Amino acid sequence: MLSTDLPIKAVLDEIAHALRPPGSAAVIVAPPGAGKSTIVPLLLEEQAWCDGKVLVVEPRRVATRAAATRMAALRNERVGRGVGWRMRDDTNVSKTTRIEVVTEGVLTRMLHSDAALSDVSAVVFDEFHERSLDADIGLAFTLDARAALHPELRVVVMSATLDGAAVARLLDDAPIIDCTVRQYPITTTYLASTSASFDADHVARATRQALREGDGNVLVFAPGVYEIGQVMRSLQRDHSNDASVEVLALHGSLPPAEQDRVLTPSPSRRRVIVATSIAETSLTIEGVGAVVDSGFARTSRFDPRRGMGGLTTVRVSRASADQRRGRAGRTAPGRCYRLWSELEHERLREQTTPEIAHADLASLALDLVSWGDAAGTHLRFLDAPPPDGLHEAQRLLRELGIIDADARLTEHGRHCAALPLHPRLAHCVLGAYALGHGSLACTIAALLSDRLPTKTATADLAEQVAQARRRPQIERRADTIARRVRSIIKVVDSPVDVTATGVVVALAYPDRVARRRAKTGSLRYLLANGIGAVLPPHDPLAASEWIAVADVEARAQDARIFAAAAIDRDDVEQLFSEQMTAVDEVVWDQQTHDVRATRDRRLGAIVVARQPLDDAGAAQSALLDGVGRDGLRLLTRLGEADALRSRVTFCRRMLGNDAWPDLSDDALLATLDTWLTPFVGTARRRADLERIDVTRALQTLVPRALLAQLDTLAPRVLTVPSGSTIALDYGSDQPVLRVRLQEVFGWSDTPRVAGGRVPVVLHLLSPAGRPLQVTADLGGFWQGSYPQVRAEMRGRYPKHDWPEDPTKAAPSRGVKRPRRAP
Repeated sequence: MLSTDLPIKAVLDEIAHALRPPGSAAVIVAPPGAGKSTIVPLLLEEQAWCDGKVLVVEPRRVATRAAATRMAALRNERVGRGVGWRMRDDTNVSKTTRIEVVTEGVLTRMLHSDAALSDVSAVVFDEFHERSLDADIGLAFTLDARAALHPELRVVVMSATLDGAAVARLLDDAPIIDCTVRQYPITTTYLASTSASFDADHVARATRQALREGDGNVLVFAPGVYEIGQVMRSLQRDHSNDASVEVLALHGSLPPAEQDRVLTPSPSRRRVIVATSIAETSLTIEGVGAVVDSGFARTSRFDPRRGMGGLTTVRVSRASADQRRGRAGRTAPGRCYRLWSELEHERLREQTTPEIAHADLASLALDLVSWGDAAGTHLRFLDAPPPDGLHEAQRLLRELGIIDADARLTEHGRHCAALPLHPRLAHCVLGAYALGHGSLACTIAALLSDRLPTKTATADLAEQVAQARRRPQIERRADTIARRVRSIIKVVDSPVDVTATGVVVALAYPDRVARRRAKTGSLRYLLANGIGAVLPPHDPLAASEWIAVADVEARAQDARIFAAAAIDRDDVEQLFSEQMTAVDEVVWDQQTHDVRATRDRRLGAIVVARQPLDDAGAAQSALLDGVGRDGLRLLTRLGEADALRSRVTFCRRMLGNDAWPDLSDDALLATLDTWLTPFVGTARRRADLERIDVTRALQTLVPRALLAQLDTLAPRVLTVPSGSTIALDYGSDQPVLRVRLQEVFGWSDTPRVAGGRVPVVLHLLSPAGRPLQVTADLGGFWQGSYPQVRAEMRGRYPKHDWPEDPTKAAPSRGVKRPRRAP
């Protein structure tokens, strides 16, 4: 029996018993440091039923190398003999290797190559609680292979924190084996930040506090490589002369030698290890006495409705926070400094959301098609792929020519599937070789596939590529991709020309070809997929009218561009000639408030070229739409019709007869086709609307019989005693007549309309046109207020008549006539 003092020893017999039956499975729940990653695979390899390999599936490359190295040491042999690793671009196994530690993506490729896993006796999924997309698809494929092709295959799922019951049900009610580990007490201190986002200075201050308040190494969690650099620079400034403190970074893109250095204990110096979530559970780091947790993690987010995604910084879950905290209490009492408040901690989500729920599913969709189950309906997932995300992923594969309309692999698709790249990058590399830019495409794929950090002062990917080519890690990765391509198709490598970076990026991201929205130098662009995007402030790339965007983060408004490259319009026309569409568009333009009639040549949402279009019928429809949107005031002669509208409305209201039409704005806008369309004629632009006789158009809405009565019931004008013809105003509840007082001498009573039902409201004006009296009772005015008005006005306007009895006086339009001499 395997000899070990690690906590996992307590349940080894239980594990061996659970996996004795052919095709059995087990769920092992054990915290970090229990020994599950190394001891369990060694246990399985010793079992009588194990006549093949044991595959140990790790979520990260660092953990893969560390687990294989540790197991080889326990067997007193070097890596590559009994125990080896297999990662993308890095394999260390031999004919005698019985335990292979592989990354999750490699397992999927092994299954595509040999669906039965014919030389494998057991598959162990380690740290499954991280719920990566590759882990979910790898487990689903493994269970499918076991059911159809390899019924004796054993399957083990191991985790530090996991809903063991749900996984056990997925594994046909497999037993759950719980390995409890003594946890030393950990003192938790909450140091809330004033910033809602990651604050490197706050992290550095908390790290310095952790160094002062205790012994041991300090493990600092930051969301990504960029943030690690920020924290390290701050710490190194403070400890530049302190030889007792060593500040190190730990993340997946470090070269293996630097990773090994971090994982190898240092007996003489304290360490501050600034790490991503990679250090949360996948690795054992010795001597950690304190943890400083920023509370943030980097995760992949994809919005299928916008067809866009990328790495996003998010708050950790409570489960992740507890895992991080636990790293401080493995061998002695520890301390944890959480850079948020206790109230904020209670508001954190309980578990980390599975990647399959929010990630870009293009690689998953290609795996499913290659597996022969494009929809994944016959596979057993712990969480099924969201339909919208899978549908969007399949749409992308069709757009790239990887699958056909029936979701079957094309020949190009089979070549893409053979490359260990995202489908976009695989399509890009193959297409770039046909254009003579294959070597450049391999470098770009190496840079983008692992998001390897490159420091530049611009988002210009061409500059990033130029700098990246001087880095051995990226060059090795690019050479590996090139060799894989040559093994699939006959190609010839060519010199790298970074000026073609935009062309290569456009092959990978045809939906992200973008054109500047406004004037030269603007940072705002419109992508072919219809999304707005913006460059960083003052970025020189803004001088380019056309760009191809490689790395972008979706936001509520304009997406943020991290990496892009300039591309010529001629290259866009040539690359996407078959995708270009001709769009005739005759619409009401809400910006110019006029008809826009154009024939556009478009790439997605981008207008590549535009010319005028002559379509009278469509222009007239657009005019009507414009009136409907912007209102009746677009009709220049609407004012001429106001009198008709108010008179008809008066009759409708006062006579209580619905036969009189509703001529309100809302009613007229709702019936434009009825009364306005016949009068549009040859009008095609807003200026042509001034030719429309709106009054005549509205008269068509009034029944002929009622129109004949209109002048009687609601006369347009009244003739006053002076002989003047004055228009009536029907805009108020009662009709209004504005008239000078002298012109109504001789009237003893108020005139009426609507067959005598409604008195006219008289606005009696002074000779200067100023109101003297408003009344609907003229007779009462003559008898009541008039004498006072007469007394006040006679002195002010002596040349006008102010008779004592206005009902018997002669009306006048102007000054009184002088008397003739006798």
